[in-house]
Amino acid sequence: MFNASTAAVLSRNPSPTPSHPLQIAGANFLNLLIVDDDRIIREACREVAQALGFNTQVAESAEQACRLLDSSRPDAVLLDLRGSGGLEALHTIKQHRAEALVIVVTGYGTVKSAVQAMKDGAYDYVTKPFSMEELRLLLERVGVHLRLKTENRVLRETIKSRQGFGNIVGRAPEMEKLYRIIGKAAQSVHPVLILGESGTGKELVAKSIHFTGIFRDKPFIPVDCGSLVPTLIESELFGHVRGAFTGATNPKDGLLAIAQGGTVFLDEIGELPVDLQAKLLRAIQEKEIRPVGSVKRVPIDVRILAATNRDLERSVADGTFRRDLYFRLNVLTLRIPPLRERRQDIPLLAAHILERIGRDAGIEKAISDEALKALLNYDWPGNVRELENSLERACALTSANEIQVRDLPTQLCSAPMEVMAMIPPSHGIVPMAELEKQTILAALSQVNGDKMLAARLLGIGKTTLYRKLKEYGALVNL
Repeated sequence: MFNASTAAVLSRNPSPTPSHPLQIAGANFLNLLIVDDDRIIREACREVAQALGFNTQVAESAEQACRLLDSSRPDAVLLDLRGSGGLEALHTIKQHRAEALVIVVTGYGTVKSAVQAMKDGAYDYVTKPFSMEELRLLLERVGVHLRLKTENRVLRETIKSRQGFGNIVGRAPEMEKLYRIIGKAAQSVHPVLILGESGTGKELVAKSIHFTGIFRDKPFIPVDCGSLVPTLIESELFGHVRGAFTGATNPKDGLLAIAQGGTVFLDEIGELPVDLQAKLLRAIQEKEIRPVGSVKRVPIDVRILAATNRDLERSVADGTFRRDLYFRLNVLTLRIPPLRERRQDIPLLAAHILERIGRDAGIEKAISDEALKALLNYDWPGNVRELENSLERACALTSANEIQVRDLPTQLCSAPMEVMAMIPPSHGIVPMAELEKQTILAALSQVNGDKMLAARLLGIGKTTLYRKLKEYGALVNL
């Protein structure tokens, strides 16, 4: 019968908003079991879930839900905690379907039972009365979580399969385009200019060009133009004769000569001094070099690959890079996309890095779904190098086989949107430190001071939470 409780649930938004189906790899639809003793609420929830693409089944009691676990095999359960069997049903569900996400429904004023349910393994909770829009957003989040979880598992199982071009990992459309250009560059003898931010893997791309191309059996010699003083760079590239300068007690062959028939990779070419740029240009054009202090010229036969994180066109305009050298190097150009432009590759990269770390340590390493979401939400200014460093650090800090959010660097752990929504609106700009404080204290208030649960919801470590509370002078008040 339609009653006040049902009306309160449905009053604010009786019509669910249509959305795209939440399909995931390897499954047609996600299975959702709805448990509520009110038929109208069950049917309203079913309507919202089906609009999102869930395959739904309903139960009118906790006992019936437990009997349906084997046949329905739910990926998620919407469980009404009302009555004495709610928490017991949660325990049964987690015993038989440990991977299922359980969203508990509790009445207003009984949030303590929801907090207890979260401690017992529930994924999230919603408080009656709730609108259908609230339910839709919650189920959408559940769908995204399950999709990430499935993709993460598939990636772990297929990590040893082909992942990109050579040793480069990535399947994003931007990377597929890069692979095609690398394939063409590998069969060419022309200079290649590789552009990309720091940490994107410019040297790895250069190695892929060399070792998959026609020079694969010849030397590959990298030179970091940004790490040596100008006199040393000149000696490294062109060599020197005995007595050419103080300390030159023996003659030395330059790398351009040593790499005969192979490839020289000039990393951070934008850091090369202008006077040496002229000498490099002549070496490329004339295919010969003159060692420092020598009057003789030495013929060379090398391919030049150059890389930079600078805007060379701007450097040409302001006179810090020679225009003629820029055009000589820019016969073929490769741009490596930053990690933030190919976020879909982050799970694959993380799995690849953890597989390597685990192999070196002799222990299988994995990453939790929540930690993976934190990786996906971060902008990665340091790109793949920063991702690798973050995962290596996390593995070093935890003895567990699975990396959790608390193991990640602090800058990767942002507050969930539902926690941010707890913060009251403010007029004007709020300093970041104050916003962080409001977020932490609001989360603690919502979970009745449970610090472990608050840290979990905020995506930070327990130690970090205690340190922040000590800074706020709030530790003794909770």
